[in-house]
Amino acid sequence: MTKLQKLRTAAFGIIMVITSVILARYPRDAYKYIIVFMATGLFISGVETLIYYFTMAKYMVGGKLILYRGVVLFDFALVTGALADVPRIYVLIYLAVIHLFSGLVEILRSNEARDNGGKSWRLKLFHGLVDVVVAIGCIVFARRTNTAVYMYCFGIFYSGIIRIIQSFRKTTFVYIR
Repeated sequence: MTKLQKLRTAAFGIIMVITSVILARYPRDAYKYIIVFMATGLFISGVETLIYYFTMAKYMVGGKLILYRGVVLFDFALVTGALADVPRIYVLIYLAVIHLFSGLVEILRSNEARDNGGKSWRLKLFHGLVDVVVAIGCIVFARRTNTAVYMYCFGIFYSGIIRIIQSFRKTTFVYIR
């Protein structure tokens, strides 16, 4: 990571932490903002992935996977935007599935990093386990009214802390001769 990328990652992590604290402070109003944040984030990510596909990845081996990822992210953005008027239990199930999936992917990535001799596999494993615990928390506390807000805020807070930690880590470079 360049210094500008590290600074941008740390700044985004700080913004995530501040946003999560503000949203957790006002849970009654935060629900609508959370839906907007989730839909906007997924939309931007999907559009960026699709632009990347159409500019570069369609010429790469395995480029169709990037196209599929962009379409799925775009679809998730549309579904998330439509959840504004749905009862909160469905949003909790949606959050639980997202956290469970990302937690399992992060655990698998940590195993791969450990097998390849990477040093950051413990942090990835811990991040994956926290995501799985958040998913279980979404299911266990599904009957409480503000659970979706608190679980989402915890996820944003934790992801912001992880971004800040990763921005200050030394990165390894691979030199090919």
